Amino acid sequence: MKLSLALILAILAAPLAAQTPEAKPNPRVMLETSKGNIVVELYPDKAPLSVANFLQYVKSGFYNGVIFHRVIPDFMIQGGGLTPDMKQKPTKGQIKNESDNGLSNDRGTLAMARLGEPHTASSQFYINLKDNRGLNHSPRGWGYTVFGRVVEGMDVVDSIATVRTTTKGHQENVPVEPVIIKKAAVVAAK
Repeated sequence: MKLSLALILAILAAPLAAQTPEAKPNPRVMLETSKGNIVVELYPDKAPLSVANFLQYVKSGFYNGVIFHRVIPDFMIQGGGLTPDMKQKPTKGQIKNESDNGLSNDRGTLAMARLGEPHTASSQFYINLKDNRGLNHSPRGWGYTVFGRVVEGMDVVDSIATVRTTTKGHQENVPVEPVIIKKAAVVAAK
């Protein structure tokens, strides 16, 4: 009985394939809000600094009790830094921009908010309500780092996008009735 070279190689490779560890699922975080739950899947392989930063804030309880303080229909909802009385929470510092990671600011993606300078993201994040390609990294310069995607609760995100907004101090597009992140917690992937 003759065995082909391809069959021999397949037989030899089989035990190796059985020994390779299964890829770990991407981490997921549930944002329990006053409008319902949102579950996001994070992409540590594409944005390791942003994911580690976000998870550090989640695990420390930092996001518990903060609000979505900026809601712009047909654009995005932003949160992660202000309390219901519009006070800025102290953050741990700024992180390097990872917007050149190949991920796009498409509907449902989670990205780091930042100031005008590229490497100024800290705790604040936003969820895109539509494809916002103008926020991506390009030859013109740095964009905004996408580091995850909503996998459950996009209807909640869309509901938040419809709330009435006002101006409070120097902040525009602030929900009249606060949309609170009651709790943020790491959850098991399904």
